[in-house]
Amino acid sequence: IEKAAPAPQSGKLSLQVSLVLSPGLGLRPLPVFGAEGGYRAARNWQRQVKGGRSKGTGAVTMTRLPARRSVLAAALGVSWQQRLLHHHGVPAAWRRRRCSGAGSKAEDSSSPVTPMLKHLMFKIKATGPITVAEYMREALTNPVKGYYMHHDMLGEGGDFVTSPEISQIFGELIGIWYVSEWMAAGKPKTLQLVELGPGRGTLTDDILRVFNQLGSLLNKCDISIHLVEVSPKLSEIQALTLTGEKIQSELDVTSPVYMKGISKAGIPIFWYRELQDVPQGTSFYLAHEFFDALPIHKFQRTEQGWREVLIDIDPKAPDKLRFVLAPSATPATEYFIQGKEARDHVEVCPDAGILIQKLACRIQEDGGAALIADYGHNGNKTDTFRSFRSHELHDVLIAPGTADLTADVDFSYLQTMTQGRVATLGPLKQQEFLKNMGIDVRLQVLLQNSSDTAMHKHLLQGYDMLMNPKKMGDRFNFFALLPHQRLAHSDQKANLQHSKSLSTSVAGFGELVWK
Repeated sequence: IEKAAPAPQSGKLSLQVSLVLSPGLGLRPLPVFGAEGGYRAARNWQRQVKGGRSKGTGAVTMTRLPARRSVLAAALGVSWQQRLLHHHGVPAAWRRRRCSGAGSKAEDSSSPVTPMLKHLMFKIKATGPITVAEYMREALTNPVKGYYMHHDMLGEGGDFVTSPEISQIFGELIGIWYVSEWMAAGKPKTLQLVELGPGRGTLTDDILRVFNQLGSLLNKCDISIHLVEVSPKLSEIQALTLTGEKIQSELDVTSPVYMKGISKAGIPIFWYRELQDVPQGTSFYLAHEFFDALPIHKFQRTEQGWREVLIDIDPKAPDKLRFVLAPSATPATEYFIQGKEARDHVEVCPDAGILIQKLACRIQEDGGAALIADYGHNGNKTDTFRSFRSHELHDVLIAPGTADLTADVDFSYLQTMTQGRVATLGPLKQQEFLKNMGIDVRLQVLLQNSSDTAMHKHLLQGYDMLMNPKKMGDRFNFFALLPHQRLAHSDQKANLQHSKSLSTSVAGFGELVWK
């Protein structure tokens, strides 16, 4: 690898081929759950909303909110996001899927009053209907009863599975991508791997196995792992996965690092609650199924103009919630909807816009790269808000705090919010990205190096789940942020999203011919 031809692409491809073919990475133990578990992009449906009412299976009625009930509601959900909008227009994020989810029939007749539901109802009674963004933020990350905060939602006993849990090949190829970009950056002396929302830590663990395999290449590089995680429960699981032991939280509450440890290979690991707390420096960012969980605002076109979708208490069932339409334009409507918007239903995630701006600024100043993998679209969907519990679709308004809430990522919005500070590649379908990274060859190497029938079955099932267009293959996309100088002939800061000639120099985004 070290003696590869001096041309950057030759060195990169030599590395990629060597690792994909390497039996030294070995096989990780079989997971306790199968590769066929539910995942959050598993199903599609379309909810049609016209005139404030929704049509379709299990759909809800959106009632127009009386004006006197909306005085406080009109001011919700903009606050700090407004500063994002004073300097540039924010394109809407267009999605699909229906607001109410697809809860079981049993849920419709028995609506459990969870602690989070009580909390939300108290809030609504005190201040009026809340935005969908506030509902998501409370239900998912409330410190006391938030869904992500106190339980493990991944795996067979949880609510959904993710690609790293399904197959080790996924994490290995992601690890190769980061080493490839580190080499393309000139092999800087430091490498900060920053993962946003690391789940169980499985993806980072697989990446570290690749780093360990490349000890001779990376031995002069100061590697550190930085995990941005708000969930105490998940950070505990991550520590066990990556270090093999339970780690106590830091006693210094003023420190941005709330937990730290050493990986099984001796690499330092730090935990933070916010991206802004991660030290500046050459960093390579990873966000896998992270942006889809950020709070969204929802808007509906009516005969009177755009109206924000809010959540209120159902007057016919005091222990249930319902969607309502604000009777007039809210501040969020004014800021988030573009004048030439052609769709009838729009979802906007201002948190994603702010976060992508931070990533773009960091990469512009310090170098590095960011890889985002998520289910989403390129600005052509409308209503995608949905919920999952026990690997099944779930009504988004039933038993908040006990189920996952999610919405498709609008990659065109993310690209716009970079404001030209960095080059972007993608979105590219997962099956194309992994194929370009050499997943087919890697699968054959692992199959040849194992005689275990159960392992063979698991590897093949995992491959099918990741690559099958009807499963994850077409539903998930890869999107990259790179310094402009990373791509050849990019003197002008142009839109590089569809430039095939430029993307071929970046692993995963260009076709690699295997001979």
